[in-house]
Amino acid sequence: MSLRSVDWPQAWRIVASRYPPIDLFERLTPDTKVWEALIALEQLTNPRIRNEVGNISLVPQEERVTGPGASYVMASFTHLNPKGSRFSDGSYGVYYAASELETAVAETVFHFEGFARDSGDPPRAEDMRVLVGTVAEDFEDVAALPEPERARILDPVYYGAAQTYGRALRDAGGNGVVYSSVRRTGGECIGAFRPRAVGLPTQERHLKYRWNGERVDRYFDYALDRWVEL
Repeated sequence: MSLRSVDWPQAWRIVASRYPPIDLFERLTPDTKVWEALIALEQLTNPRIRNEVGNISLVPQEERVTGPGASYVMASFTHLNPKGSRFSDGSYGVYYAASELETAVAETVFHFEGFARDSGDPPRAEDMRVLVGTVAEDFEDVAALPEPERARILDPVYYGAAQTYGRALRDAGGNGVVYSSVRRTGGECIGAFRPRAVGLPTQERHLKYRWNGERVDRYFDYALDRWVEL
């Protein structure tokens, strides 16, 4: 294993806008020991809180974050994708972010296309929320691994080796991994295993992905007020 210091003033993450921001984590006390009781109390008057917050027990008390932007981070760890991701088998969450907006677009477009294709979606468009935070921590560097192992972990389609690697690092208490994007040459990504391994992000802009029935062929950048061809 080889640690690398990652210091990104901007770490880009893109999520679907249909998932509205959760403000509960912004309002909770920094004393994480009482969170379960406060969330239970909130649910008495707002039963939707359970679905919005997710499974808070998945995040140890000492790893929880609060304050402006905390919900964007916590959601990655309390709402699990049962299908997993590159560095998770689906039993725990990972916060993914990229070193540039273009890399974040390339990574999320790939997964958006897979979901739309599997669902047999007709042509449609969907708004996406762009988040920008910071990263200033030590991460395991996939680039330092021997070539055969690195190739298996960065396989464009098969995630088995990467999930085994990620599980071992997480169980050992690692912050996460830094690795080369396989969707955009020259881009880098991080996969954080702990909420406290990343800075709290803010919303930067919105995008609209256009699925033409076969692929995402363009996206609309609301900040630039124009379409960008892919």
